[in-house]
Amino acid sequence: MITGSPEFLINRPVILLALMALPLFFVARRLRLFPSNRTLALVAIPFVLAIMVSRYLTVDSPWTWFFYATVLAIDLALLSAVVIDGLMTGFMLQAKHFSCSRIIGGTGSQGKKYPVQLRVVKRGGIGCHVVVRDDLPSGFTATPEQFNTKLKAQSNTEFEYEYVSDQRGKVDLNTVYIKVSSPLGLWRAYHEIPTHSSINVYPDIQQISEYDLLARTNRLSLLGMRRSRSIGQDNEFERLRDYTQDDNYKHIDWRSTARRQKLTVRDYQSNQSQQLIFMIDCGRMMTGTHENTNMIDHAINSMLMLSYIALRRGDSVGLITFSNKVHNFTPPKSGVKHINRLLHATFDQSANHVESRFDEAFLYLRNKCPKRSLVITITNLIDEINSSQVKQHMSVLSGRHLPFAVLLRDHSMFDAIEEYEDASPEIRDDHLYEAAAAASILSWRHQLINDLKHRGVLTMDVFPDELTASLVNRYLEIKARHLL
Repeated sequence: MITGSPEFLINRPVILLALMALPLFFVARRLRLFPSNRTLALVAIPFVLAIMVSRYLTVDSPWTWFFYATVLAIDLALLSAVVIDGLMTGFMLQAKHFSCSRIIGGTGSQGKKYPVQLRVVKRGGIGCHVVVRDDLPSGFTATPEQFNTKLKAQSNTEFEYEYVSDQRGKVDLNTVYIKVSSPLGLWRAYHEIPTHSSINVYPDIQQISEYDLLARTNRLSLLGMRRSRSIGQDNEFERLRDYTQDDNYKHIDWRSTARRQKLTVRDYQSNQSQQLIFMIDCGRMMTGTHENTNMIDHAINSMLMLSYIALRRGDSVGLITFSNKVHNFTPPKSGVKHINRLLHATFDQSANHVESRFDEAFLYLRNKCPKRSLVITITNLIDEINSSQVKQHMSVLSGRHLPFAVLLRDHSMFDAIEEYEDASPEIRDDHLYEAAAAASILSWRHQLINDLKHRGVLTMDVFPDELTASLVNRYLEIKARHLL
């Protein structure tokens, strides 16, 4: 028979190798094994030898059977090594031979490093080489990212790394990934070991600590904050600070001046407790980013900073977050400890690609907050859909509350105009339509802001990265002028 002759097999080495590898393929698939690069390199050796035999030798040559037997012996030896190595990995290095546990703090802050400890237990009679990697989502950075080591049989090994998160919210870590190499390195198995942990990543409140430090040393100007002179007489002591030329000499604290050998005055503030309500838009208009930071992150960070300052001054602060529905309502309360409630209410809030329902949000405000308040609405407006709702509902607030619209600017629009103005005449033609569209939107936006002002709405148009200092300064100005 033709198919039984050696010439048929010698001239067709690919078929020979395929017939030998086919059962191995099904077994490996059953055991969830994958060949390594070393296996592919070893398979290439008999493949090349078979091609050389079929090309340079004929059936009549006296050396044909010798070389054919040699190639077959090499094939069988390699096949035996691959099979034995695969069976050892498939039966003695399965997922059930590993268990993992994770020690991690339940809370974290954006941009801060936190330690994590992984413990991998190896059960069974043989050791193995493994690569261990934790189940960190996008937005997390691990140092080191993975561990490449040898696990002994019946061992308990600990790994330590640090993670940094660029995103807020509740994060679930459900798996530890282990890549196992076979004893001869011919196979690899990928195991997913269930290991559940949860982390609540909060916004970084380092700016609050910086504020406390600079406030004690009278250097708040370093944060871009200005002092606002209060109209009228305040009667509650706030702090001691250095004397300046425009201070009332009646406020000099002579005892502190003698102790410090430097003129020191007393700062007073109004003891009238007022109420602030933040309304943060979490809809599609707040999904923009600048330098890897979302608009919603800037809004939340600025809200927390101003809330802390307002709480220290005795005011009450409340919060409403919304998009196509009201996500969260934190009732207004006073006391510095209230900042923890606001922090917990916003750590998992994110901007969604949905249309914001300002009507539902303002109706919710009307039902829950009847007391006159400074209502600070933080959003971004670039089309008529949301702008008409903001204009309508904030104008209605003007009688009952003091509405304050904080509109975040989009850097891309302003950059388009600046790039067009700075470009050479040859390049300007390529950016003409883009700059014209941006200018049209900005002109419409300027008219919208003027309409809000004419309706009695306080407004602020600011870039997201400049929001905190501008918002605090405007709040201090409102307090100083007793607008609320």
